[in-house]
Amino acid sequence: MHANPLRRTLLVGAALVSLTLLAACGADSGDHAHEAHGTKAAAVRPPQPKKKTDAHGLPGMPPVLDPHDIYAADRPNQLSPVVKDFPSRVYVPNTLSDTVTVIDPKTYEVIDTIPVGHQPQHVVPSWDLRTLWVNNDLGNSLTPIDPRTGRAGKPVQVHDPYNLYFTPDGKYAVVMASMDRELVFRDAHTMKRVRTEPVSCYGVNHADFSADGRYFIVSCEFSGELLKVDTEKMKVVAQEKLPFQGAMPQDVKLSPDGKRFYIADMVADGVWILDGDKFTRPTLLPTGKGCHGLYVSRDSREMYISNRGEGTISIFDFTKNRLTKKWHLPDGGSPDMGGVSADGKVLWLSGRYNAEVYAIDTRTGHQLARIKVGSGPHGLAVYPQPGRYSLGHTGVFR
Repeated sequence: MHANPLRRTLLVGAALVSLTLLAACGADSGDHAHEAHGTKAAAVRPPQPKKKTDAHGLPGMPPVLDPHDIYAADRPNQLSPVVKDFPSRVYVPNTLSDTVTVIDPKTYEVIDTIPVGHQPQHVVPSWDLRTLWVNNDLGNSLTPIDPRTGRAGKPVQVHDPYNLYFTPDGKYAVVMASMDRELVFRDAHTMKRVRTEPVSCYGVNHADFSADGRYFIVSCEFSGELLKVDTEKMKVVAQEKLPFQGAMPQDVKLSPDGKRFYIADMVADGVWILDGDKFTRPTLLPTGKGCHGLYVSRDSREMYISNRGEGTISIFDFTKNRLTKKWHLPDGGSPDMGGVSADGKVLWLSGRYNAEVYAIDTRTGHQLARIKVGSGPHGLAVYPQPGRYSLGHTGVFR
């Protein structure tokens, strides 16, 4: 999110076969049911195995492990073979210092400071988990960091990369070009522009994808709007204004059961709850002043909600469908964006206005550490984390 004093100062097919064969092959319910009278095809060809992908989901997307829990791959320490040997680190982009602070989460000590481009906003894990991309918003570039070595590579020129996401099939990166008022679809590896989708709202910001990956919801912070985007067509298919004067939507997160989207709002001081399929008028759940970041616990039971304007974290219980707790940072603070440790025991959040990072015990809510970093820390990434692939932002794994 960048509507704040820090930001404001810087911004100006397969062929058809008979139904009998399809039934033997495990065809999905969308296939037409006709009896193949007299045909011997089913008797000649052996049954084929069921497809591993959901016939109704985005083509090429890894199959959903559990239809009742889209975060089933994110259990404690369930690391992909790709990242299992990566050192555990916390990467903090400092928007006003043009650096990334690297923290050792075991010792809570700063172990490196990496110079990057102008106004780094978020550190984003790539879809294949192999690269961390630093979004240098005003520097119009992405700086790659190798999470195995911690070394930065040559920046890639990308215009207005405020935030970065990846389509669930791993084909495209989606750049949230906030000031350009565009969603820019790029090759997920080369970052070459593939398609540009202009938007009429202001401040495209955060997003999350539906359980089937066929669409995603985008927040527009400066105009208080939401977009629904068709993933395959790369087009905005619906748009609505939030029913709150001056609404400023931020982070977006899908519920474990895939039925609702939650959208944090800094001005409405709460979380909007939206039926993404129907895209009807959402309802507001008040949480606290400056509601900003949303993070799901490793058991998929709770969501940690950072209230940046009051130095608190609200806890929402998905099973009870209500807020159950509120944690207060000692001496206040400005908890912003971050992530959960691989074992699920620590919530890491940047202190946006305080040049610091908070480590919070997820069992008790107690602050474990308060670490000084550069100026204007924003979308920090805890890495590695469990999951098979990344949808982007500071780490949305499935």
